[in-house]
Amino acid sequence: MRPFKVLGIQQIAIGNTDKEKLKKFWVDLMGLQYVKTFVSEKENVDEDVLSLGKGPAAVEVDIMQPINADKSPKVHEPKLNHVGLWIDDLPAAVKWLGEQGVRFTPGGIRPGASGYDVCFIHPKGNEEFPLCSEGVLVELVQAPQDVIQALS
Repeated sequence: MRPFKVLGIQQIAIGNTDKEKLKKFWVDLMGLQYVKTFVSEKENVDEDVLSLGKGPAAVEVDIMQPINADKSPKVHEPKLNHVGLWIDDLPAAVKWLGEQGVRFTPGGIRPGASGYDVCFIHPKGNEEFPLCSEGVLVELVQAPQDVIQALS
């Protein structure tokens, strides 16, 4: 039996070589709210965190550009970079999924751009871990208590 629940969509992340073009569309034209900027040399990302909706059901939209377009990870390829899912018990999910043969990206569980613990399911399997998210990078995000209560 699965020892965790996927509660809902936490975020979608969209990449481009120029996040200002993304900001023009998502903030200026579509009206999403700017929350903050997050920059990580290690993750090769300069991103703006935006918000769609309110309260525990709000969805984060991250618009990202690479710090160096020639370096990996290439946050602008593919354009829909990843989907983040709220998880009620992230350590249990990672342990159980790993036991099932799911491949994770390097880095393990770590703090994400919005301060929640995260980890990523690799879009491609390998010989050791054949199960994967089949071409789409998936971020698992530890849901805070208010989200768990609201979405359970």
